[in-house]
Amino acid sequence: MILVYGIREKLNPIKAKLSDVIHGCMKSVLGMPEDKRAHRFIPMDKEDFYYPGGRSDAYTVIEINMMAGKQAETQKALIKSLFTVIERELAIQPVDIEITIKEQAPHQWGFRGMTGDEVNDLKYKVNV
Repeated sequence: MILVYGIREKLNPIKAKLSDVIHGCMKSVLGMPEDKRAHRFIPMDKEDFYYPGGRSDAYTVIEINMMAGKQAETQKALIKSLFTVIERELAIQPVDIEITIKEQAPHQWGFRGMTGDEVNDLKYKVNV
């Protein structure tokens, strides 16, 4: 599950393309399948979205929630890929992008009526 926050007027016009960019990075770095896209966009009013100095109204926060098991180098590669491709495809400077990866143990995930540690038919690898 990926949550993306930004100022409504900046985020809404780009969210479809940003979703494509994020998913493309998830596929290329993590090996996620095409149909494994769970993105939630949270456009906010400017007066409700406080961000650090030195950033523009394009400031965008991307929270990536995933099952634990990814190697540190894999996670760093994902973050760097996102910075690069978002800048290239959407002209958002890396200073205006904040990315966090939040890992939870497989038993803390619930989907398709079971927990993540019970599932045995994923079409992608968790430990990469």
